[in-house]
Amino acid sequence: MSTSRTRLIVVALISCLATAVVMLLVTSASAPPGDASPEAGFSRDMAVHHAQAVEMSFAVRDASTDERVRTLAYDIITTQTAQRGIFMGWLQQWELTQAGTRPSMAWMAGHGHGRAAPAGGRMPGMATDEEMDRLEAARGKDAEILFFQLMIRHHEGGVQMAEALLTLSSRDEVRTMARHIVQSQSGEIKFMTELLKARGGQPYPSILK
Repeated sequence: MSTSRTRLIVVALISCLATAVVMLLVTSASAPPGDASPEAGFSRDMAVHHAQAVEMSFAVRDASTDERVRTLAYDIITTQTAQRGIFMGWLQQWELTQAGTRPSMAWMAGHGHGRAAPAGGRMPGMATDEEMDRLEAARGKDAEILFFQLMIRHHEGGVQMAEALLTLSSRDEVRTMARHIVQSQSGEIKFMTELLKARGGQPYPSILK
């Protein structure tokens, strides 16, 4: 079975499981969030953000033989694929489309927590196409170092988005998810920083304020 087909099967299975449990995380709020709400924007943007993290993790899992690196990559793949399924489930439950009409990150604009994404639609911490190509081509220690550098920055962007949601939303299930993202990704940032330095590398400048 090809690597790309294996990736698709893993992602599909995890997404199905996440969708099956999404109702457990939906509260009995009186009205669902609207199309321009922070909750809808967060769900849409974080789903895209998570998709790239999964892609990066598959790349390093295939390029590395270090079991700690491969285990971390697998954890990111399963966790963020499941969370992405939950985001999509929320949008369906709220009767909203998965792709909104507003620019990426517009839900944070005007609240002192950020602004719409720059030209090209990249969100905080997202890798460029060139960086993704480099990661796909790298092998061994070089792939591990680049992965840690990119994923630390990527996680910082995820933390930044989740912390902004916590200041903008009072909806319990979305706030619970945001708090989990802050806690889990902050822990993984510390772990990856240790692994990176052990390989003689240094993180990119932090994007967290």
